[in-house]
Amino acid sequence: MVSDAPTRYRSADEDSARWEDFPFRPGDIVISTRSKSGTTWMQMICALLVLRTPELPAPLTELSPWLDWLVEPQERVYARLAAQRHRRFIKTHTPLDGVPIDPRVHYVVVARHPLDAAVSLHHQSANLNRARLAELTGQPATPEPESPRPSVEQALVRWIDANPDPRAELDSLPGFMWHLRDAWARRHQPNVHLVHYDDLRADLTGQMRHLAERLDLEPPGPDLVEAATFDRMRDRADRLAPDAAGVLKERSAFFRSGRSGQGDELLDAAARAHYRSRVAALAPPDLLAWLHRAEA
Repeated sequence: MVSDAPTRYRSADEDSARWEDFPFRPGDIVISTRSKSGTTWMQMICALLVLRTPELPAPLTELSPWLDWLVEPQERVYARLAAQRHRRFIKTHTPLDGVPIDPRVHYVVVARHPLDAAVSLHHQSANLNRARLAELTGQPATPEPESPRPSVEQALVRWIDANPDPRAELDSLPGFMWHLRDAWARRHQPNVHLVHYDDLRADLTGQMRHLAERLDLEPPGPDLVEAATFDRMRDRADRLAPDAAGVLKERSAFFRSGRSGQGDELLDAAARAHYRSRVAALAPPDLLAWLHRAEA
């Protein structure tokens, strides 16, 4: 999957082509994740490691813009990043094959168990103000469905079964594995850093220290690690939730649980076996062993 020519990813509210003309600086950090896989968490970790204070000087969305989100005009995002004098850390949900790879730049990819991310996606979907999102992106408003919303268990089974083109639906199971498979193929490159969501949960101090070393930054003190904990971030949802444009119904609901293993718990034995069969066809065994460590 690793290619010199970037793949273009485009949806109603994202377009990876916005990366094409972006002027990188040496030391820039690109945070590339699938949705609900630890994006905001990693943005906060990078903010703390770069700025060296638990009291951020601005909301996280201003410090770490989502470059390819169509809600904000490209020229405004570029201008804000150009004005930053600290080391920059930029958000994207685009896989690395859709972002220019610059040897002077660091790329951090966070991986989460796909079933846990799918559960979070289901709850996040109910928290989105879709009328506001359509207004900001110039899309026609989609009426709310009249039929009852499926349960999280039903939604999870449907998500496992769905088989769209991953380039068209990156938050599908094929899309998740596409993103991670590409990053896995690049993992030995010195400026590509894979981080597992469960490792952040199990040893936040150790993971922040390791990442600081890889990014050539000073190790964090206890105050910085404390500021990156899930509970502390949830307490500060007004400044940390990715909602500068007002597309979330409730900011505190963005930090819903963050727990690992919840997706697997919702499935019966047959559904778990079906999931394992699906992912075995989408990714190599060594990636799956690394990704699914919580099942061991």
